[in-house]
Amino acid sequence: MYIIRKEFHFSASHQLNGLPKTHPCSRLHGHNYVITVELKSDQLNVVGFVKDYRELDVIKDWIDSTLDHEHLNSVLSFNPTAENMANFFYHTFIELLPQSNSWISAVEVSETPKTMARYES
Repeated sequence: MYIIRKEFHFSASHQLNGLPKTHPCSRLHGHNYVITVELKSDQLNVVGFVKDYRELDVIKDWIDSTLDHEHLNSVLSFNPTAENMANFFYHTFIELLPQSNSWISAVEVSETPKTMARYES
């Protein structure tokens, strides 16, 4: 099985609902997010790629136009935890990216260099 990964970056604010007022994440704050998309294939295309990384530009364009420098609570219809976002991005990116011999197998969302949530098929 071949696996490739590509990172996408954006900055945004959010606040998490359902936490005590004393919890720092219940207050308005921001992150420099890193979204990592993983694709798998059991075969390479004629060039020798799982997928040309340039074909993933549609994901970058969506992130830039939808999320970058936004308040995520205003853009997303759910509590914007890293776990919820990983699930949402996985399903959104599957719709954006034509599936052929490769498929999106996982999406990771990092809010900090030390934290990461992953949703995988």
